[in-house]
Parts: sequence; C-alpha cells; structure tokens
Amino acid sequence: MNTVNELLKAYNFDTNLFVDDFTLNHQFVSGMKKWIGEIVPCELLSRNVKNAVESLDTLSQDGIFYDTFPDVIESPDYGDNWGVSANYIEINNRAIAEMSGNLCRKGLISTIKLLPAIPPSAKSWANCIILSQIFPNIYGDGFNKSAAEENSIYGIKLNTHYSENIIDTDISDKLPPELQFRAFNDLANFHGLKTGFRTVISADQIKVVQPDGSDVTFDWENEEHFKLFLNAHIALINTGFEAIFIDSAKHIGGYDMGNYTGVGALPSYEQMQYIIHEIRSKTGNTHLSFVGEKSTGDFERYENLGLSTGTGFIEPDDFHTVRDEAIDYKYSKNYSPGVEVSNDNDTGGRSYEERLHRINNSLFAYEFPSDKLASFMQMEDMFPLRYDTNTHHLMMSNPSYSTDGTPESHWENLFAKNDGRDYNKKVSELFVHSLNL
Repeated sequence: MNTVNELLKAYNFDTNLFVDDFTLNHQFVSGMKKWIGEIVPCELLSRNVKNAVESLDTLSQDGIFYDTFPDVIESPDYGDNWGVSANYIEINNRAIAEMSGNLCRKGLISTIKLLPAIPPSAKSWANCIILSQIFPNIYGDGFNKSAAEENSIYGIKLNTHYSENIIDTDISDKLPPELQFRAFNDLANFHGLKTGFRTVISADQIKVVQPDGSDVTFDWENEEHFKLFLNAHIALINTGFEAIFIDSAKHIGGYDMGNYTGVGALPSYEQMQYIIHEIRSKTGNTHLSFVGEKSTGDFERYENLGLSTGTGFIEPDDFHTVRDEAIDYKYSKNYSPGVEVSNDNDTGGRSYEERLHRINNSLFAYEFPSDKLASFMQMEDMFPLRYDTNTHHLMMSNPSYSTDGTPESHWENLFAKNDGRDYNKKVSELFVHSLNL
C-alpha cells in the first residue's frame, strides 16, 4: 500500500504532486542532499500536509521530481551498525501538535510538516529523528494545560490506543494509526532520514489499561505486563521505525541506582537483553538501533545488553576531547558512546554560540569521517524555543502558547522569531559542510 497517497486521500487531497516554490526559495544544498533552512517552524507547520509532501518531493535526493509519490521507499542503508555513528535529533511531536482551544492533536502530522527542515543523512552516517511521544501520557492525553501544570510525557499507558496528542483520530477510519506511522516513516525515509521513538522503562511511570477495571501500575514480574511491553514495541517497529531511545537505560538491572531519578522498578539485565533480542528477532530487523540514556562507564555491559550507543559524558564543548574519544572508539562498531549537544533534561540558558559550537564538534571532531561518534540533539538545537520555556519544561508540561486559540498562533509563539531564523541558518550551514564527508 502507498500509505502517503492514502494519507493525502484521507485529507481529501488528490495524489498529483507539483514542484513547491516555497521549498525552492528556501533550500540548502550539499551535493545531492537538500533541505529547507533559514526558517522559523511556523512557516512549515502552518502549511497543509500536501504542501509538506510536495516539499519533500521537491527536495528529492535523486534529482527526480515524482508526479505521484513512489510506491516503494527504502530506508537509507548504512549497514547493521548504523546506530553507532548516527546523529539523533529528538523532536517533541507533542509540543508542535495542533493546539486548538484546549485540545492537542495531530503531532505526527506536524512532524511530517517539519521534516523538510531536517537535514538528510550524510554520505558516511545517518541522521535519525526520535519522536518524544507515541504512547498516551497518563494524565491529560489529548489536551493542553497551563505552563505551570505538570503533564509529563514520561508517564505512559499501555494496552490502549496511541496518544491522541500524536495521531489524527479524525482520519482513523480512513487511515488507522499504524498506517499513519507508516506514512510518516515512508516520508522520512524518502527524505533520507531514519526514525525512532522514546520509551520509558520505570515501572511506576507506566500504567496498564484494563478494559473492565481501573488502570494498574506496570509490574516487570508480571508476565502479562512483560509481554504487553514487548509486543507494543514490536508493533511500532513493524510500522517502519528503526531506533528506540530507552529512558533510564543506564540503571537497567539495578546499576548505579544512587543516581537513578526515575520512579519505580526497572527490568533486570536479562529481561532487557531478552526484549532487545526479541524485537530484532520478531521484526526481522538486525539493523535496529537501541540507544541508552546515560549508558556510559561500563561500555561492555551495554554492548552485551544489545545497545548500539548511548548518551555519554564526553565533554561536548571541547573539540579535541571529542576528537580524541572518536579516535579511541574508531574500531568499536557494535557499541560506542555518543556526544550530547543537549538532552531531554535541558533547562535552557545555553547561548546560541555554545549550541552551535557543540553541533560543530559533534559533526566534525574526528580524524576520519568513519570514526565519527553518535550525537544527540533536541528540537531546540535546530529550532530555538521562545525565551521562557525549554526542552525539559515541554517534556514535563504541555502548554499552548496561542494568544487566540488557534494552532497557528501556538506555532508562531512556541519558537524564537528573527533570532531563531538566523540561528537556523547557521545550523544549516554547518550541515552543508558535513553531509558530503
């Protein structure tokens, strides 16, 4: 099934595509790699989904403009161990969802609209989008709340539908959520990106929905719960995702619990090892990347767990430190630590110059391109947020910044404006120089 055509038809668009002039006027080019830069996100988020598809088509890496979207799309192929050197860019798809009044929805569609502004993968390594939310959050899913009210993305529900913040329930009769995910993944792959999603493993941060009773807290020792967790992740991988970012992964099996900030029990080392093995086995995807939060220190432990990379404690501000680490791990192609430009706990305050310097180090600090370490960025590193919020705040709460109750006003006010445009241009210039390496 051509899910992109089905997506267009679900919104009552025809499937004939035309070159997008906005894209031609804002594109950055690095060899055959093209994307939109020097923009503020509302310029893309305010467009319709057909505009987004035509924009991606206009940016086609093979130089061919397709009059209708192709039937067969392949993910960029960087071998089974692509995750060791990828750039992971986490997009908070809930924060950019359509905020209409007090409703929050269509975060996946918003992410599709933003895809043209994400640089595609380089010659030597992949760029991978990580979605912050897939599963419903425990409280207030489908609604925005005040900026001061907690509505954590780290608390999820299993054994129920996907988040109403993310899918479009209005078209679910025409295109079920699984096919909405497939359309997103096909469009991302077409643009030269890999995709993944964030998951949580702290038991008290997971609720299991019971059709005939109240929700119960997840229990890693409950075999039914264990299978629910495993099968939910297999189902998502089967829609085309190729990476899973595992929150609190450092502490799996009770490791370094003195620094554990999650809530509730964690899976044993053997349980998580089995989960990762089974996801690869049951989906038939040997090339999946599993990323561990703060999985640093005992690298052999994480490699044997089945992880590909993890957010490390490499000092990202020092070019030579990053370069030396890249040289040290140049032969570690099953697992190596990564460089954080910023993470989901970022509370802001870092200057644009500091962020750009960190991005520069993550893209260029190595002896040879094949030595490059993985890197981790947040949406804010690509598209600066407004002055009074930050990455972590948007993970913990779900405010609308609309001044008139419309989605367009929220998108306009969520991000920095003219200075954000100038910053995005500088990020794009860094990627221009990196993508042909």
